[in-house]
Amino acid sequence: MEDERLWSFEESLWTEGPDNYREKVDPEVVMVLPHPPFVLRGDAAIAAVADTPVWDSAELTERQVSRPQEGLIVIGYHVTANRDGESYKAHCTSTIRRLEHEVWRVVQHQQTPALAKPLAQD
Repeated sequence: MEDERLWSFEESLWTEGPDNYREKVDPEVVMVLPHPPFVLRGDAAIAAVADTPVWDSAELTERQVSRPQEGLIVIGYHVTANRDGESYKAHCTSTIRRLEHEVWRVVQHQQTPALAKPLAQD
């Protein structure tokens, strides 16, 4: 999957509805989300994401892409998502694997909300 399609794929997971999640998220997915129970797998992860309201917009910046082997893509980015005057900022990772030609599924996703101020460095 070329970069333009990759980022469009990921952005759609923020801005499109539950049918999109069910199509693009693997049944074996592992997710770490910033609310209890925090670590989710499979159908529970898909349901948790599908039950959240869709964002009106999502800007993905600080984009990083790694392709460690054929059919496997790991991305990291910062997201700023907005809806109805609400804003959400987080650092995220996703791992996407190819099942067959042009068929890709998210097998891992993690969100770390942006901190109000950086942690103290030792």
